[in-house]
Amino acid sequence: MSPLAPPPRHAAERFINRELALLQFQCRVLAQAADRAVPLLERLRFLCIVSSNLDEFFEIRVSGIREQIRLGNSATGTDGIPPAELMARLSAEVHRIIAEQYTLLNDDILPALEREGIVFLRRGTWNDEQGAWIHDYFRREVMPVLTPIGLDPAHPFPRVLNKSLNFAVELEGRDAFGRDSGAAIVQAPRVLPRVIRLPEHPAQAPHTFVFLSSVLHAHVDELFSGMNVLGCYQFRVTRNSDLFVDEEEVKDLRAQLKGELQQRHFGDAVRLEVADNCSEDMAGFLLQHFKLGRADLYSTPGIVNLVRLMQVPDWVDRPDLKYPPFRPGLPGSLERQRDVFDVLRRRDVLLHHPFQSFTPVIGLLKAAADDPRIVAVKMTVYRTGTDSVLMEHLVRAAQKGKEVTVVLELMARFDEEANISWATRLEEAGAHVLYGVFGYKVHAKLLMLVRREGDSLRRYVHLGTGNYHPRTTRFYTDFGLLTSNERIGADVAELFKQITGLGRASTLTHLWQAPFSLQPNVVAAIARETEIARAGRRARIIAKINALLDPETIEALYDASRAGVAIDLIVRGPCALRPGVPGLSENIRVRSLVGRFLEHHRIFYFRADGEDRVYLSSADWMPRNFFRRIEIAFPVLDAHIKRRVLKEGLRLYLVDNTLAWEMLPDGQYRRKTPRRAARAAQNLLLSELSLDG
Repeated sequence: MSPLAPPPRHAAERFINRELALLQFQCRVLAQAADRAVPLLERLRFLCIVSSNLDEFFEIRVSGIREQIRLGNSATGTDGIPPAELMARLSAEVHRIIAEQYTLLNDDILPALEREGIVFLRRGTWNDEQGAWIHDYFRREVMPVLTPIGLDPAHPFPRVLNKSLNFAVELEGRDAFGRDSGAAIVQAPRVLPRVIRLPEHPAQAPHTFVFLSSVLHAHVDELFSGMNVLGCYQFRVTRNSDLFVDEEEVKDLRAQLKGELQQRHFGDAVRLEVADNCSEDMAGFLLQHFKLGRADLYSTPGIVNLVRLMQVPDWVDRPDLKYPPFRPGLPGSLERQRDVFDVLRRRDVLLHHPFQSFTPVIGLLKAAADDPRIVAVKMTVYRTGTDSVLMEHLVRAAQKGKEVTVVLELMARFDEEANISWATRLEEAGAHVLYGVFGYKVHAKLLMLVRREGDSLRRYVHLGTGNYHPRTTRFYTDFGLLTSNERIGADVAELFKQITGLGRASTLTHLWQAPFSLQPNVVAAIARETEIARAGRRARIIAKINALLDPETIEALYDASRAGVAIDLIVRGPCALRPGVPGLSENIRVRSLVGRFLEHHRIFYFRADGEDRVYLSSADWMPRNFFRRIEIAFPVLDAHIKRRVLKEGLRLYLVDNTLAWEMLPDGQYRRKTPRRAARAAQNLLLSELSLDG
């Protein structure tokens, strides 16, 4: 790219491909697993996270590209890469990542764990006592639930569940009925644990495990009496897991989704994983059956599903091999005063998770059920989990006759079943349950309590950047704002009315709302900084988001950079913008942070000629968030809280030289290394905000 003549607006050279950028993020996560400064069991956890992320990548992103290729669609995205070429590039990159992942596991992490007394027994290493215990376990726990299926005209290839563990067995000889098909399939039911812990005796170390795959391999011949087992090979199929609901046909979204969820486990195959001992003939047979090509085959030198190791750190009581525990703190105003309503009548309160506790939000919902002055509760729910104290409080509030309205997003990917279950329970308790606006996912995080105080009603509101999910609030960085500001409360009330009822979108006083005003306001705020810079005054933009993909927003940032606006972007995941390109984006710096906690809050800062406008949001700068979801961005009005957000959410992250990665113009990343004192934003926040700091 010439600094004098950058590519024209919306030219493909100005953008980086989303899927390739997502794989770059997996590389940054994998680097945490390779980092010996990270506690050993946490390194194992990061390794598993990469596998979990790749599963979803295939289930959603790769399946979409394959569907484009199947339909003969050669249309390209903003980056200009045709689907077939993109598919080839993704396959090559994933093969590289997986090879690095298993090398790290086999040559580094497993040997290091063994030195710490955490052993995963290989079949060839079992002593007689261990072998006897494992054989007994196979006979008692495994064999009774297995159903080996010999492949012949009367026994076609069984349906294979998405991401399930299976074994392809090569055989020779004839069975009792004279059959000699030569092949069989053994499916491992999900009721069986994939990692089995040995008791103290015959364990050879304090924490000794064996894989289910090893147990079955060692005794597979007992499933085929009198026949000769030539080979037994693990395999795992990943399937298209995206759900499709036809807006023209659907009458009852919940009923339609239930039907779709049953089929999710059997979508089109998009990836085949096999153990590296799998014979060429068997691999070819499996590829042919699942209608996949050679590039879709991923051979692994170890178990085919590393996600199953995710539980091991929780089973092993070795605090010295994990991140140190901490106790979340509370803002001083809530520490000094038990009555949250009294506090909020006087000031807004900011919660910074996970460094500060989520209990004030849980307390609001508990009050919704227990406080006789609460007359109504309205809440949006995107992800909350199968076991949620928040939802239990909502159920109790409804049972006690409070007016409870829940906008529950049934289409929250991979949480559909949990949300359907909660919808049923809430309705049975007497709550109003709505599913938002068809075609627009409700992703905004809103909670409003209406409380009778004297002769009037007052609104108390919680607005957040993250989900109402008590578990993830311990691992995700997010901001939550508690307020009784009348104008913000009126905006939230109007938004609920808009979602649950019918009518035109009205102008909100403070909130920016997708799909109407959020993207235009973001672009307008960037344009304002551009004009300020062109007038020769100081202009500044800082944004912290999970993804940056919207082309109009990217073009506005390019314009701002060329005008001289200083721009810092903290983008955890995929970023389609190219930073540091002369003549185009030399004033833009992009960094990504990957650490103990998942960076999740969205913060937008515009200097605005010294006004310092700060917004918190549920939305990333992506077309889906701007135009296909109901999202909000809300202003930080309190001066003290604004200073906190700028410091805790932005400035500490901009000086991080330990967890930060700098993005280069070609889309690659370079890890920051401390030249003098090490600064890690997450550690600094723990020391400042938690009770253990």
